[in-house]
Amino acid sequence: MPDIILHHYALSPFSEKIRVMLGYTGLPWQSVIVREMPPRPELEVLTGGYRKIPVMQIGADIFCDTRAISAEIARISGKPELALENNPDEVQQFVTEVDLDIFLACIIAFSGPGMLVKLVKETSLMNTFRFLRDRIDMGRRSRVKALPPKAAKEKVMRHIDRMEHMLSHDFLFGDNPCIADFSAYHSLWYVCDIANKPVLAKAPRVKAWMDRMRAFNRIQPQNISAGDALNTAHQAEPRPVRKPLSAHTSEQNVRITPDDYGRVPVIGELIAEDDNGWIVARNDRAVGLVHVHLPRQGFSLKHL
Repeated sequence: MPDIILHHYALSPFSEKIRVMLGYTGLPWQSVIVREMPPRPELEVLTGGYRKIPVMQIGADIFCDTRAISAEIARISGKPELALENNPDEVQQFVTEVDLDIFLACIIAFSGPGMLVKLVKETSLMNTFRFLRDRIDMGRRSRVKALPPKAAKEKVMRHIDRMEHMLSHDFLFGDNPCIADFSAYHSLWYVCDIANKPVLAKAPRVKAWMDRMRAFNRIQPQNISAGDALNTAHQAEPRPVRKPLSAHTSEQNVRITPDDYGRVPVIGELIAEDDNGWIVARNDRAVGLVHVHLPRQGFSLKHL
């Protein structure tokens, strides 16, 4: 069983998606708590600058974005339904919508004073001001058009009503959870558990489903430091690449950038690619050679 290290912070919705998924699969993991916004110097050594959270590390292999993370968890756990590409088109379309449009609508509609109070309690008043400034700057650079708060709330409530009608079984697409459940869960976790909004009062099926999803988050991780994670990468070697590119192709450096928000690129040598993602090799004195895994969906690649 590989040692999984998750770089995350408590109030991160996408981190909660992965925390619950790890609990569902029963995979043990180690926890590195990071700041809510850059700079994160130790993590940047591993990723090459990628700014979104969470990041999952297995030795010297670094997985960015929950699409790549979920696919790796699916592989390790033997639960292929947790990888987006292993699901039918109906599920993939649903996940694409909830991971971006619905998530952003939840953030816009329900990020009120209560959430900021929680952030102050978790960190400090100064850190909260820095967090707000960071998110405003990120929003200005985003290619995703933000809805007005009223329209965003209406969108979320329509989404909850749709889920209420979908839940004829314990989970959204059947008797067992798939990637769609974890993708839908993290946005509503933000609304219900972080913002404390009673949006499920008229959605008893969704409320019961939320309780089932929360129950998966039962594994207590082992807490380690960022330095411990760097040492782990330094002492390891990236796992062999199953389908490496030819030497001629892989000699070119590339820039791979999220195409929605958090648009900070990863730069390195492209060593592998398939229909679902890319692997970029990077060298850093602090950790040696690492392989950064990134998904195709939601990212763009440019040769340098």
